[in-house]
Amino acid sequence: MSNTKAYAAQTATSKMAPLSIQRRDLRPDDVSIEILYCGVCHSDIHQAENDWGNSMYPVVPGHEIIGRVTAIGPQVTKYKEGDYVGVGCMVDSCCSCSSCKTGLEQYCDNGMVGTYNGKDLHDGTLTFGGYSERIVVREDFVLSIPEALDIKSAAPLLCAGITTYSPLKHYGVKAGDKVGVLGMGGLGHMGVKYAKALGAEVTVFTRSANKVNEAKQQGADHVIISTDDDQMAAASLQFDFLLDTIPVAHDFNPYLNCLKVDGVHIVVGLITGIEPPLWGVNLISKRRVLAGSMIGGIAETQEMLDFSAEHGISCEVEMLDIQHINEAYERMKKGDVKYRFVIDMESLKKA
Repeated sequence: MSNTKAYAAQTATSKMAPLSIQRRDLRPDDVSIEILYCGVCHSDIHQAENDWGNSMYPVVPGHEIIGRVTAIGPQVTKYKEGDYVGVGCMVDSCCSCSSCKTGLEQYCDNGMVGTYNGKDLHDGTLTFGGYSERIVVREDFVLSIPEALDIKSAAPLLCAGITTYSPLKHYGVKAGDKVGVLGMGGLGHMGVKYAKALGAEVTVFTRSANKVNEAKQQGADHVIISTDDDQMAAASLQFDFLLDTIPVAHDFNPYLNCLKVDGVHIVVGLITGIEPPLWGVNLISKRRVLAGSMIGGIAETQEMLDFSAEHGISCEVEMLDIQHINEAYERMKKGDVKYRFVIDMESLKKA
C-alpha cells in the first residue's frame, strides 16, 4: 500500500479538499499509472454531493483519466513503463456474465466496478478516482492513448466521448442519415463531432438562440431553436435519429414528433424521471423507438479513441488547477464551461 495525495469530499455538504488515500500494491495483472490529467464530469458533482443517494465517503471523483505507466505486474503484456494510457468510468467487472463475454462490461449482470464510489471485487475496498496522484488498475480496463491525440483534450473522451460515440455506432448511424443532437454542452458537442465524422447531416436542437453560431462552429449543419413552434413544426418527420444529451427533465413529445417512421430517440443525458409523461401515440403512430445508452465496453472505448485520432476529434476543454475544483463545480452548475474542465494534476503537488 502507498500513500497518495488526492482531493475528496468527506460528506455530502463538505467542499472538495486534500486527503491522503491508500493505493494498493500491484497485483499480477495490475498497471500503476501516474495521473497527468483528469477530466471533470457532472457525475463527479452528483457523487460528491450524494445527489443519487448512493455515495460512499470519502468520495475521490474522476473517471476521465490520462496518465503514464510507472510500473506493471508480472502478468501484464499490453503495456510497459512510459506508455500513455487512459482509464474511463469503470475499473473492473465480473468478466464472466453474458454481457462481459460480449464486450459489454458496462452492462455487467453483476454490476461494473466504478472507477470511484465502487467496491473492489477482490478486497471490498472503496475505489478512488482520478483526482489523485496515481491509480492502480487491472490491465484489461486500461486503454491505449493514440499518439495523434492531445492528451489534455483526450481526457473527456473517456466519458463524454464514449457516451456519445457508443449509441451512434450501436444504432448504425451512417452517411446520409439525419441526426438531431439535443443540447449543446459537454456531451452535445461531442455528439455533433462523431455524427459528422460518421457522415450524417447534423442538426442541433437548443433552447438558446445564443448557441446557434456556437453549434455551427462545432460542425452542426443546422440549428433549431426548440422553443420556436414554427421551427419545431417544420422539423416534423425529418430525422432518423435523435441523440438526447439534456441532463434535466424535459418534454420528449415534441422531439419524438421530429422522427421519421422507425426513428430512434436515444437518451444519454437524463437518469431521473421523464416529465411531463410520454404520449404513447408519439411512439406507436410511427413505430418509433425510445432507447437509452451508457458509455461503452473496453473494446469499443478503444475503438472510439482510435476513431477520434483518425478523424482529428477532441473535446473542447478549459484547463484547471485542482485547488480551484470547488469554483469549477459552481460554474458547472451554472453551465459556465465550454465544454469540459480538465485538471492538470501537476497542481496536486502544491496541495
